Amino acid sequence: MTKQEKLNKGILLPLMEEFYTIQGEGFHSGKAAYFIRVGGCDVGCHWCDVKESWDASLHPTTETDKIIANVIKYSKTVVITGGEPLEWNMDYLTSKLKEKNIKIHLETSGSSRLSGEWDWICLSPKKNKLPVNSIYQKAHELKIIIRSKNDFIFAEEQAKLVNLKCELFLQPEWSVREKIIPLMTDYVMNNPKWKISIQTHKYLNIP
Repeated sequence: MTKQEKLNKGILLPLMEEFYTIQGEGFHSGKAAYFIRVGGCDVGCHWCDVKESWDASLHPTTETDKIIANVIKYSKTVVITGGEPLEWNMDYLTSKLKEKNIKIHLETSGSSRLSGEWDWICLSPKKNKLPVNSIYQKAHELKIIIRSKNDFIFAEEQAKLVNLKCELFLQPEWSVREKIIPLMTDYVMNNPKWKISIQTHKYLNIP
């Protein structure tokens, strides 16, 4: 099997980094988890704090089995993030993690077709490349990054597309958080279906 065939099947993945830490955002904030950051992203948010993840060719193609072996040393929960992990076939990775009884969480913009088996899907849509339609109803959590007042309108548009049980979060874009947090606080108090997500890991100075 060629290298490209292995990438296509998810037997190899472009691994940017992996680490054991505390989930800092959203519904599972505060919980310990092993993070796998996969290289490659075609969304390209200008405020992204991991722009070095965008070019998959910069990150070593790594045997997925080796990644799984590292996960089981540390945690029963893993978070697959990026970049945009759904640019790659997640079927192999998640099936092998399931065999080890690992809880598997996905952080995605939803810009690519959903692959893999997930215990939790955090969908964070971006205006410049909207999610594929099929992922909305499968999301457990909707997380909208708020940079300006117009983003509240976008948040409501996206909330109409997810299932009724989906948890709704607004998160301030880090660089403008001091300006946005007061607006967000007022918004959530007036629209209590939403919750506030804060990047607590940045306050704690952890990965």
